[in-house]
Amino acid sequence: MSFVSPDLIRQRFSRAMSDMYRDEVPLYGALMNLVEQTNAQVLVNDPHLAEHLRSTGELQRLDLERHGAIRVGTAAELATLGRLFAVMGMHPVGYYDLTPAGVPVHSTAFRAVHESALQVSPFRVFTSLLRLELIESAELRAFAESVLKKRQIFTSTALQLIDLAERQGGLTEPQAEDFVQQALETFRWHHSATVTAEQYRQLSAQHRLIADVVAFKGPHINHLTPRTLDIDIVQAQMPVHGITPKAVVEGPPRRNCPILLRQTSFKALDEPVAFTDQPQSQGSHSARFGEIEQRGAALTPKGRALYDQLLNAARDALGAFPNEANAGRYNALMAEYFAQFPDNHEELRRQALAYFRYFVTPKGLAAKGTLQQPVSLERLLDEQYLRAEPLVYEDFLPVSAAGIFQSNLGDAAQTHYAGQSNRQAFEQALGQPTIDELRLYAETQQRSIDECMSALET
Repeated sequence: MSFVSPDLIRQRFSRAMSDMYRDEVPLYGALMNLVEQTNAQVLVNDPHLAEHLRSTGELQRLDLERHGAIRVGTAAELATLGRLFAVMGMHPVGYYDLTPAGVPVHSTAFRAVHESALQVSPFRVFTSLLRLELIESAELRAFAESVLKKRQIFTSTALQLIDLAERQGGLTEPQAEDFVQQALETFRWHHSATVTAEQYRQLSAQHRLIADVVAFKGPHINHLTPRTLDIDIVQAQMPVHGITPKAVVEGPPRRNCPILLRQTSFKALDEPVAFTDQPQSQGSHSARFGEIEQRGAALTPKGRALYDQLLNAARDALGAFPNEANAGRYNALMAEYFAQFPDNHEELRRQALAYFRYFVTPKGLAAKGTLQQPVSLERLLDEQYLRAEPLVYEDFLPVSAAGIFQSNLGDAAQTHYAGQSNRQAFEQALGQPTIDELRLYAETQQRSIDECMSALET
């Protein structure tokens, strides 16, 4: 029996999701056009970047690049999502606690974990589980639990195909095609709520995100994010295209050598909703929004520690959440503090602040089998037998994710949940441990070194 590669199923699902979301959220189409125009212009203006992307294989994946986000309400929903994503070769990477920023969820990112799989499709889904135990009112908490218990967010065919893929070790071509269409239904928007208008109001008063998770038939994709090569251009151009961006770009400031992840978004849409007691009159719900990201180099534990230190110092100096009123000062503070972070790839590599992938150069290929052993990595780089390219950061940043959530939920949604992190409970609900993302980067880096050494020796 011949099975379709999980990477190709993931690629197909990503494209189907993008088509569906474009139909549901017309501004997403405008956003995609803006990102495509920006990327094309950046590649023309920066031949060095274009060559870097071409030589590392990133150029081919750029147009495919998407990350989605979904929020679920129960352990059973989370565990089944994990099984659904596994059919597409996606695994839970990282644990993100958003409660310190007043968002009652904890999360992981489902994605491919090997560099060859990421080249085929870098699609990821930031997946959050509602922390029902953080609902203050026992009565409201019990109500939310009862509503969530009644719903089934997966089609019966999707569940059958997940079981089938697990039993037989994959899906055939017709099965894979059916799986993509059936899995898509979990992420579709539903205009009909499962609660009354008053029950929705009570859930929303506790936290707007709680209403978003609890009050509908399914979790619906709440944003789909393309990757840009220059987020500052997109941020400046969004208003020209009739799109209002959030006040500040989340993540590190603009740099010559981008690091980690920078994100911006436009405000959540007000979408019509019919409540169970008001099927004819239309209420409204706002949760789904547009988002754009720019990805830079993955940082080592040493690099992440420096990043966190500088980010916290800048935010402490601001003394408030970044917003429209203080955006200018925040950007200035970020630039000031991050001047301490080396801004060229060679220094990032030499100081072990970022992860790199190593490639044999034409000079190295010409000299293979002739180099006297042992030979150091530094010598091979200095003599240009090898070159080093920064590894793309494939994951997320808790502070940035919370900032995006809050900008779309509104300031009134901010609540304080001190000391509520619970990775163990999240992994128990998921039914498996989350993967340490830093270990994945270290393994990719070491694999590339081993492959280079082997190529030079033979």
